Amino acid sequence: MGEAEDGVKPKRVVFVTVGTTCFDALVKVVDSLEVKDEMFRRGYTHLLIQMGRGSYLPTKSTGDDGSLAVDYFTFSSSIADHLRSASLVISHAGSGSIFETLRLGKPLIVVVNEDLMDNHQSELAEELAERKHLYCARPQTLHQTIAGMDLKSLLPYSSGDATPVAKLINRFLGFPED
Repeated sequence: MGEAEDGVKPKRVVFVTVGTTCFDALVKVVDSLEVKDEMFRRGYTHLLIQMGRGSYLPTKSTGDDGSLAVDYFTFSSSIADHLRSASLVISHAGSGSIFETLRLGKPLIVVVNEDLMDNHQSELAEELAERKHLYCARPQTLHQTIAGMDLKSLLPYSSGDATPVAKLINRFLGFPED
């Protein structure tokens, strides 16, 4: 899959983020041989996992053995640089992570944490998946989602114009019109 002129594969990073939560089910599944092999088969070279408060430690790898290079960290003051350098983002269903990734135009798979009570986040992920802006998965379906994804079918996300809503609120509160 697309080797550079010097015979070295171009670096293609899968960045995984769980935010500030504990989402060991996601970290475990991306660390599974099945999922890592599928990522490698699809041309990805590096897997970087932001594991948050989780206790499961992924297996690090340099990738020197012809496999996916794997590294991880717990927290960072900003994940923006990691998102920008990623070829694919796999994220928990937090709205901040979802919209930051979509604004950057990065392909995104959102994995819903089914252990959360009152999981309103799944509704957001499922709606955006229905609109073809991202893929939505559960930990147990992530492998199938990666294997079957067609990133060219995703539609760019453009945020709406909040001006009409702001004007309506201002009018309701009695502020003068601009």
